Amino acid sequence: MRYLVRERIFGIGDDFWIDDEHGRHAFLVDGKALRVRQTFQLKDVQGEVVAVIRRKMISFWQTIEVERGGQPLVTVRKKRFTPLRNRFRARLADGGTLSVHGNVLDKEYDIEHGGRRTARISRKWFRVRDTYAVDIEQPDADVPLLLSVAVCIDALTGDD
Repeated sequence: MRYLVRERIFGIGDDFWIDDEHGRHAFLVDGKALRVRQTFQLKDVQGEVVAVIRRKMISFWQTIEVERGGQPLVTVRKKRFTPLRNRFRARLADGGTLSVHGNVLDKEYDIEHGGRRTARISRKWFRVRDTYAVDIEQPDADVPLLLSVAVCIDALTGDD
C-alpha cells in the first residue's frame, strides 16, 4: 500500500494529510503549535489519535519518541558519523528493532525489520517541495507505526 505525504508549506502548527494510493485522506498529522518541544498527533480520518510523536528536548543524540494510547511504542534515534548516508535505529517498546537507512543524495530510506524491508520512504520522484511517498510492502504491517516512523525520519532529516 502506498501513502503520499504532502505537507502544507504554510500550515499553522505543521498540519498535513497523508493520502492513500487512491488519493483519499487516510491520516492527519496534526502539529501542535506553541509547544516547548516539537509534537505531532497522528489521527485517523475520524479524528481519533492513533499515535503521538514527540521530539526529546534534551538528548545527546537526535531522538523522537512515539506513543500509542499513552504507552511508549517506538523511539527513533539518528545515528552519528555516517557520511552521505543517514542511519536511524527505531527501538520498539516490545524490545524489537527497526533499522532505517538511506542515501542522502537519493532521498530514499528503507525501513527493515528482521532483515526484511517493510517500507520505503521516497522523495526521489517528487518535484513538489515537502512531498514524499511511503510504500508499505508487508500486508500485515502496522501502518500507523510505519507512518509515524516516516514522520520521525522527516523531522530528523529536516535540517540536513
